[in-house]
Amino acid sequence: MSDQDDAAPQSDSSDAGHGHGDRADAPDRGGDRGGDRGGDRGSDRGGGRGSDRGSDRGSDRGGDRGDRDRDRGDRDRDGGSERGDGAEQPREPSVFAAADRGPLGGESDTGGAATARRAVRTWASGAADRLTTIHGDGTVFEGNQIFALYGSERTAHFVQGPVPPETLDHLGRVYCATSGYRRMRDRLRDHRVLVLCGEPGSGRKATALALLDELTGGKVFRLDPRHGVDEITEEVLQESGGHLLELLTEDVREAEGEPRAARSGRGEHTAVARRSVTRLSELHLDRFGDLLRGRDAYGVVLVENGELADRLLRGRYGMYCAPPPADEVLHRHLWNQLRAESDDALGDARARGARRDVVEALGLEELRPREAARLADHLARHWRGEVTDEELLAECASFVRSQAREWFAGADRPGAVPEALPALNAGAFRIAVAVFNGSAYSLAAEAAELLAWELAVTLDPEHPPGRRLFGTHAEHRPVQARAVLEDGELDLGPAKVPVRAVRFQGEALAGAVLGEIWHGYHNVRGPVARWLRSLCDDPRPEVWVRASIAAGVLCSWDWIHGFRELVVPLAVTDDPVARMAAATALAESARDPRVRPAVADVLKNWAASDDEMLVRTALLAHGYVLAAGGVSGSLDAIARVVRAREATDIEVLVPAAFSVARLLACGEPAPVLRRLRQWLEDGRLNLANLVHLAVIRALSTRTTHLWGLREVPELDGHAARPLMVALLATRPELAPELAALLRSTLTTARSGESALEALGGMLRRAAKDPESLGLVCAFLPRLAVDRRDRDRLRGLLNELVRDRDRPLDRGAARRMWDAVTEGANR
Repeated sequence: MSDQDDAAPQSDSSDAGHGHGDRADAPDRGGDRGGDRGGDRGSDRGGGRGSDRGSDRGSDRGGDRGDRDRDRGDRDRDGGSERGDGAEQPREPSVFAAADRGPLGGESDTGGAATARRAVRTWASGAADRLTTIHGDGTVFEGNQIFALYGSERTAHFVQGPVPPETLDHLGRVYCATSGYRRMRDRLRDHRVLVLCGEPGSGRKATALALLDELTGGKVFRLDPRHGVDEITEEVLQESGGHLLELLTEDVREAEGEPRAARSGRGEHTAVARRSVTRLSELHLDRFGDLLRGRDAYGVVLVENGELADRLLRGRYGMYCAPPPADEVLHRHLWNQLRAESDDALGDARARGARRDVVEALGLEELRPREAARLADHLARHWRGEVTDEELLAECASFVRSQAREWFAGADRPGAVPEALPALNAGAFRIAVAVFNGSAYSLAAEAAELLAWELAVTLDPEHPPGRRLFGTHAEHRPVQARAVLEDGELDLGPAKVPVRAVRFQGEALAGAVLGEIWHGYHNVRGPVARWLRSLCDDPRPEVWVRASIAAGVLCSWDWIHGFRELVVPLAVTDDPVARMAAATALAESARDPRVRPAVADVLKNWAASDDEMLVRTALLAHGYVLAAGGVSGSLDAIARVVRAREATDIEVLVPAAFSVARLLACGEPAPVLRRLRQWLEDGRLNLANLVHLAVIRALSTRTTHLWGLREVPELDGHAARPLMVALLATRPELAPELAALLRSTLTTARSGESALEALGGMLRRAAKDPESLGLVCAFLPRLAVDRRDRDRLRGLLNELVRDRDRPLDRGAARRMWDAVTEGANR
């Protein structure tokens, strides 16, 4: 494997490198350095390199790198003095000693692209970016169901007294029996009491009425829900009647005539004393059953899913009421609405409900029976021409908002801890699932506990809450948020690990939940903002990426409040993770074109600020494209900052280079490459250093770590490969420009060694991947333009092959060697 072409002149000014022409004949040098550079400095940058470099990788390590690598800088200067033009290089600290340093201190700290992609998709629908307006008194009647949307006071769905016969007649026409209906009927007949457990809107109430109607011949009564089972007396029970009681979710009741002093905000005031509800047990149900048996009557108690339901389901009275299929409920209600119309009416209405725009407007994977009944009414009115397409879609979009409003209305009542803690825990879990939708359940659950604490201390500062250790089981808790647990994968960048993931049963629920608390309850903003800021300080990308994107969405909904409460406190900190989170939040908020000018103005002011933290945050924000509105504007903003700084300002060059590399991965690499070439031709040392650092970053950083906030599907299949290889695979027409930039970086004295080191790492990775190996072998001839280029590359291959710890595969090395030789014939 020898080079047969003519030797290039040693004084060739275009090859001002390190004198790599003698690498091929320096086996001792290659052997001594192989273990240091080739062995552990390639794809796994934390190995042998950590002994002399990794220990100082703190937030201010870049400033000390020049002193620690003085010898390396001397070698750069010595190499430069051998250039044919005889120009003396300026004595400067080596900025390229930090070439492999990421904005957070390490290459992979930004996390995998899939994490950001999933977070962005969660908010893509924009389901909650507007205030919700509900007209009227907030009460809706659907079929045999009455429910209040406002819910500022938890009143009974049914007034105490007999159920009207017309309600039972309507129920008989539309009711769809749930699974286990016969067993429920038999148990009710035997024990006189039945406890039905499930979620609101799941059909529990309709099932209870159907059971009682069947056993009593239509003699059905509602019991006042403000009273518990322990307070029912024989006098309130009707002879041979059926009785329905829905337990309230509050854990306290007001005790009449027992005033007490309670502290609320400023000053003291007198409030009604509250006493704990008697904990429902089978003893109370036994007593209730005896009362009913004495009156030849029946009773059904409705209980929401939760700890109480779990306990009752293990007893003799409890049964789970599974919702019937939503399609069957929809069909029954449509038939009832359109039974007097033409034969085609039912089919036409069903077809309208299956339209893609209607399904997307609903934003729910599976409707509950109550929602199916509502949809049937809207579809029937639409078929009759009573509502337009726009009105139908607007009504469908209100389903998730109604669910969110029902979840949070009055959730902090009675206003004291620990009485309100169960409701606060449920609300916090729903908000956490909104932020971590599709992510690991453990992350969402822990975040929910932190938020519940923030909510509780805001509600009652004098009584900080603790944590229950054995509360609602993980298998049942997601039901509180209309969510499910499923097997999933968590993208860590170079690897994906299995996780138990939690997600809403409908993508629109996340936006509805966050929109409800942000727009509807101003006092909740403080604890939610503190919570998100604490998550943005978390070093795990799976946490801070999710939190920062959610913070950006909130900022876009209310810029004045969100910017000051969420972004500024993160941007001014000396924590690099928090600054990256602030940059991400700003970029995400700029997705809204109405907010983008405000974001651009902030970044312009920060870039000219005397506060170095704000300058770095602005540089990071421009790597996402969104803030400046386009790639060209982002590059202009980065260049303005770098031109005003010294060529050795590592703390500016590192985030700037990272953002330039991120722009290369944004889906529009061609204008970025043209700008890099212009910066080199500009002649200013600071811009040239930025170009070289960005090229080195493209060689060494996996594509997944350079995620942006825009979809780039063409790079998905190359997430684990270096960005340079990913670009060669997806944009082969850019190979000449990429080669020209890389060759310039390799042949520049101050950047050559770091670039060669990064190239060695890329070659190591390519040797283990046949597709990458083919791409690299097709690319190497473009780097082997003259004799010195080929000697430099062959010297590198010699070092990698002779590495005593991790020798490069000889078959792959031979293919690369042959590719370098091809450069002589180009």
